[in-house]
Amino acid sequence: MSTLLEVSGVSVSFDGFKAINNLSFQIGEAEMRAVIGPNGAGKTTFMDIITGKTRPNDGRVIWGEKSVSLLSMSESQIAQAGIGRKFQRPTVFEDQSVADNLMLALKKKRGPLAVLRFRASEADRAAVADLAEQIGLAAALHRKSGELSHGQKQWLEIGMLLAQEPRLLLVDEPAAGMTAAEREHTTALLVEAAKTRAVVVVEHDMEFVRRLGCKVTVLHEGSVLAEGSLDHVTADEKVIEVYLGR
Repeated sequence: MSTLLEVSGVSVSFDGFKAINNLSFQIGEAEMRAVIGPNGAGKTTFMDIITGKTRPNDGRVIWGEKSVSLLSMSESQIAQAGIGRKFQRPTVFEDQSVADNLMLALKKKRGPLAVLRFRASEADRAAVADLAEQIGLAAALHRKSGELSHGQKQWLEIGMLLAQEPRLLLVDEPAAGMTAAEREHTTALLVEAAKTRAVVVVEHDMEFVRRLGCKVTVLHEGSVLAEGSLDHVTADEKVIEVYLGR
């Protein structure tokens, strides 16, 4: 499997505090990865660096077949290159229907004129119906997004990201605040997405991580402490000491 994203030797300091310390990380083209670690381990900063929100002091972040540096690109250029990020709290247009939210998210020309002239085609409507089916909201297409449950809003936001056709999806704590049934559906949704793109899930919920059944990267003090299956990393003495606290 060829490498889609390669982070090597990356460090970033805030007021003398090293949030990320000589971090190296790689993910393949269609791979699921869970990133875990105690609070302050650098998980959010790691995602901020990949999406261009935070610039590292050292290191390289290389993307795609052409090995382009993400560090020379703006946040919007990185998004256009195929990196989508879902934050912990869902951000959907609450007054718009599920269908409208998905339609707005479709990968289209985004200039002011293009937006004004936009008329949904049959293909657009089919794409929206297909996305709604994938995320389990086909029956809710005409409902206002504000009426959805917390879990449904999370799925809608994942759907909006998938509408952009990203090659890498970064998802922050998707299981937080969900019911058991919603968590199960979210697992299935992410596992399906990872068949055709790379998916990185930052999560605290170990049961959820176990369900994903993927390779796990443990961060501690801004660098990789351990990597492997969940059973492998949770049996690691260093991980037990800093994270599982036994």
